[in-house]
Amino acid sequence: MPGKRPISPHLQIYKPLINMVMSIFHRISGSALYFGMFFLAWWLMSVASGPEYFGFVQGVLASIPGRLILFVFTWALMLHALGGVRHFIWDTGRGFELGTVNWMSWLSLLGSIVLTLLIWYFGYKMIGAF
Repeated sequence: MPGKRPISPHLQIYKPLINMVMSIFHRISGSALYFGMFFLAWWLMSVASGPEYFGFVQGVLASIPGRLILFVFTWALMLHALGGVRHFIWDTGRGFELGTVNWMSWLSLLGSIVLTLLIWYFGYKMIGAF
């Protein structure tokens, strides 16, 4: 009977765990980096195009939406990099205990936030904005 068939386990049944969330974030951050490379390539091409166009691109990226995009790009880069370290540790056959998996997941999330804030803090400090 079609009404009595078992349902496949899904997010509606499983409670999201930190390692599940980080797996999804790792994939999303990888996609964000893929599309964010457009801005890096645009900026590099503007350098080669001359000072007038470079000034235009700098103005766009220095705007509030541009800085937000760059901030999210930085966070995605840090999150994806730390997720890659986590996966590298797993590739060595270590860190599969549930407590270690959860600890490394939280560490990569918090570490990506801290690293992003530090990068932006020191970046602003270097240009004299603070």
